[in-house]
Amino acid sequence: MARIVVIGAGLGAMSAAARLAVAGHRVVVYERGETFGGAVGRVERDGFAFDTGPGLLQLPAVYRDLFVKTGKEPLEKCVELSQVEPAVRHVFADGATADLPNASRAGVGEALDAALGAGAGARWSAFMNRAREAWDRTRRPLLEEPLWPNWEVLADREPYPSVPLKRLLRRERRAATLGEVGELELGGDARLIALLEQFALAHGLDPRTTPASAAVLPYLEQTFGTWAARGGMHALARAVHERCVARRVEFVFGAAVTRIIEKDGRAAGVELADGTTEDADFVVAGVAPTVLDRLLPGVDIRAAGDVPARSGLPSRLTVLLALSGARPEGTPLRTVLHSADRQDELDRVFGERPGLPLSPTLAVLRPDDPELTPDAEHEAVTLTVTVPAHLEVTAEDVARVIARAEAVVPDLRSRLLWHEVRTPADVAEATGADGGAVPAPALAAAEGKLLQPSNSTRLPGLFAVGGWAHPGGGLPHAGMSGTLVAGLIVEGPEFRGSR
Repeated sequence: MARIVVIGAGLGAMSAAARLAVAGHRVVVYERGETFGGAVGRVERDGFAFDTGPGLLQLPAVYRDLFVKTGKEPLEKCVELSQVEPAVRHVFADGATADLPNASRAGVGEALDAALGAGAGARWSAFMNRAREAWDRTRRPLLEEPLWPNWEVLADREPYPSVPLKRLLRRERRAATLGEVGELELGGDARLIALLEQFALAHGLDPRTTPASAAVLPYLEQTFGTWAARGGMHALARAVHERCVARRVEFVFGAAVTRIIEKDGRAAGVELADGTTEDADFVVAGVAPTVLDRLLPGVDIRAAGDVPARSGLPSRLTVLLALSGARPEGTPLRTVLHSADRQDELDRVFGERPGLPLSPTLAVLRPDDPELTPDAEHEAVTLTVTVPAHLEVTAEDVARVIARAEAVVPDLRSRLLWHEVRTPADVAEATGADGGAVPAPALAAAEGKLLQPSNSTRLPGLFAVGGWAHPGGGLPHAGMSGTLVAGLIVEGPEFRGSR
């Protein structure tokens, strides 16, 4: 039985902890905050409850596997999950509206034809067929296996089979970025292009530079579906925490780790803020890169030949609205209100003119969940905007976001009881990420710039878990990160992923 210290109580860290405990190890989790969940935070006030991180779940199979492998009770016995229907309502800049069904690619095509005109669905469906090829080529190495030592193979090869555009007396042209996929393969329809680019923007990626391999993001959502958890997504974090406790994982909250102890060339434990130390055979760090650097000053822990350091990712601005009045019948859980000026938005989010976009793409969550409101005569609404990291949010910025939401939440101002704001600074405080940056899923191509560092590190005995390690950000990826770390510790470097 090994002694294992886990730093942080995020979803990836807790997933690793539960699996390691089941394998017979003694696991202690040190969390500097007062509760579990990490980026999957929660705000409660006056009978209202809000998720401050992801509000929806994709690929629940990742967590179903966790619960099957760590106990007798399946996931659905611990968390009430339901497929969202429709999956999302898109409101485009020209006023067109499309309600896209959940986990039905044929249904999405029909909905796009009805909303955007004949042929729109066929163009999108043809794109999704190509996205499926990219998914099939990258699913295992980017989600289910430890990062390959020869990761350059993933970096150099574009898995998306872009369509060649033949031009008279000129070389054929192929889409290399997600933006070019929209330009060359979606018939020039600005609505379809906005639909496609929103998947990149929602993950903090610039479609102008993000490789075409990002086609896997819409494929994942529209093929495997989108799920809500009763009580909010924090209920998933609670269930994973409870599973850890049931497997005798020890949690110590309010305990900041200040140093990873190195002895005889390997990780040998941690030192806490109060000066006490905890010996360990393995240390699992579920923290942001800047935090990990502080825990091992002057030590380069990136694995030899590892992927390039990833930087420049944006953050999120979240506005929580407590409303009087019942949620109207037939209201979709999620609405995406698209920008009227995508070029301005991309310039402001990705650095040329940093700031809140003049017309930001806005994700609006309006859950039909009695556990999130005082009673049926109130509604809890969450607004989310992708913004630059380090953005100093002003009252005027928040007012502009709320005013924009009125386009899809009628009578918002007259119903508004109060609101709370989570800025990039709040994200930074909660996660330790520089400027409140939010990690994105790992993607192939782009010279490896969109891969995340491997879970193994240069320092033996030290492993990285969570969104800032392979396979990157997002709830499914965090769960798989925990699976990979547990496998590498239990089976050793020969571990090749779950089968």
